[in-house]
Amino acid sequence: MRLNHVTLPATDLAASCAFYEALGLKLIVLAAPRYARFAVDDHSTLSVEVTGDGRAGTAEIFIACDIVDDDVAQAMANGLVFDTPPTDQSYLWRTAGLTDPAGNRIVLFTPGSNQHFPPWRLETRRA
Repeated sequence: MRLNHVTLPATDLAASCAFYEALGLKLIVLAAPRYARFAVDDHSTLSVEVTGDGRAGTAEIFIACDIVDDDVAQAMANGLVFDTPPTDQSYLWRTAGLTDPAGNRIVLFTPGSNQHFPPWRLETRRA
């Protein structure tokens, strides 16, 4: 299995579109005033949907980067402001965080091999 897509609840479609395009995602579907879909890479998409039911701002999405510092620099050049700068974490990822217009937490990260193979990985057990 692999992650295919995530849909985030939103409050303002135009603000969300501007945010995710500034982050570097490519807008591929626009069904204003309710829905937009962005390509993250050749396999995954991220959607935003104006729901009006109070769910906006409740998600935390991690977007993998080859070099998080480079993607943060580009997003900042596009006018985005990060809550936390690129930081080496105790769990061996390098992360930077910001908040989208609906209040959802977005984390750019570079895990290297530590996403699937951290030093504390559980052994595979056979039945």
